[in-house]
Amino acid sequence: MNHKPLAHLFPGWFAIVMGWSGLALAWHRATPLMGDAAPGIALAAGGVAALIFVLLAAAMLLRGQRHAEALREDLVHPVRHTFFAAIPISGLLLATLAVALFGPEAPGARALWWIASLAQFGITLWVLSKWIAGPAGGPGHKPNWGAVTPVLFIPIVGNVLAPLAGVPLGHTAWASAQFGLGLLFWPVVLVLNFVRIAQAGMPPERLLPALFIFVAPPAVVGVAALQYGAAAPLPWMLWGMALFQALWAGTQLRRIAALPFGIPHWGMSFPLAALAVLTLRLAATPEGAWLRVPALALLALASLVIVALSVATLRGLRAGTLLVAEGPAAIPIQPQGSAA
Repeated sequence: MNHKPLAHLFPGWFAIVMGWSGLALAWHRATPLMGDAAPGIALAAGGVAALIFVLLAAAMLLRGQRHAEALREDLVHPVRHTFFAAIPISGLLLATLAVALFGPEAPGARALWWIASLAQFGITLWVLSKWIAGPAGGPGHKPNWGAVTPVLFIPIVGNVLAPLAGVPLGHTAWASAQFGLGLLFWPVVLVLNFVRIAQAGMPPERLLPALFIFVAPPAVVGVAALQYGAAAPLPWMLWGMALFQALWAGTQLRRIAALPFGIPHWGMSFPLAALAVLTLRLAATPEGAWLRVPALALLALASLVIVALSVATLRGLRAGTLLVAEGPAAIPIQPQGSAA
C-alpha cells in the first residue's frame, strides 16, 4: 500500500496543528516582552496552523471515502486510536487563538469551541471505554496496557484546554466541568504510564518523542489556573512540575535524535510551546520578573523546534518516507509477569 500515501494519513498528523497553534499562543503572550513584532508573528503562526488544519481535515475526509479500511484499522489500533483526539484539540486551540488575537467576538470562534469541546468530551469517553474493555473484552479480560503511552494524555487530559477559550467566551460552567474531567484523570494517566514503564517496559522507540507530552498537562493547567485568577503558589507549583518534566524528557534527546524522523516527533512541539506560554505568563508577574530571559529562551527553543520539525516534515513528504505503512512494533498487551 506504499503507493497509496493517503491511506497512511492517520490523525496523529494533527499534532502539527497543535504545535503551530501553541507557538502562535506563545508569541502572542510574548508581546509585553517582544513589542509589536510579537503579534505579527503570532498571527502568521496562527495562519499556518489554520491552513494546515483545513488541509488535513479535507485530506482526512477524502481518506475516509477512499480508504475506509485504513480508518477502521486506526480505530482499533492500540495506540493510533488515541490520536483521534488531536482533531478536536486542534479545534480547541484554534478557537483559543482566535479569542486571544481577535477577542470573544472572533467570527466562528464560539461555534468551533463548542464543536471541539463536545467532540473532545466524547472521544475521552470512547477511549476510556476501549481501555477498560481491553483488546478483546468479555469476561476475564485484561485492560489494554498496549494503549498506555504518553499519547493517552491527548484524549483524556486534553480536556484541560477547554477553559482557555471557554471562559472568555462566557461558557465558564461547561468549560470548568470539562477542565475538572482533565484534572481528574491527569494523575491517573500519569501513574498508569509509570506503571506501564515499570511492568512492561518503555513504549516503542518511535514514540520516544512523546515523552515530552508529560510537560503539557501541568503547563496548560498552570495557564488555566492563572486565567481563573489562582494566586501563588499554585501556578508556580505547576510551572515547576512542567519544567521538571521537560528536563526529564530532555534526558532522552540523544536517543530521539538518533531515530528516523516521523510524525511522533511532533509530540515535542505543543508541550514546549505550552511551557513557554506559562513561563511568559509568570514572567509578567512582579515575582516572576527574573523569568523574563528564561521565558524568551523557551520561546526561541519552541520556535526553533517547530520550524525544524516543519522542515523535516516537508523533506519527509518529498522523499516519501512519512505516508507509508508502519513497521511492526512490540506493544505488549499485558505487563510482564502478570497472571492470565
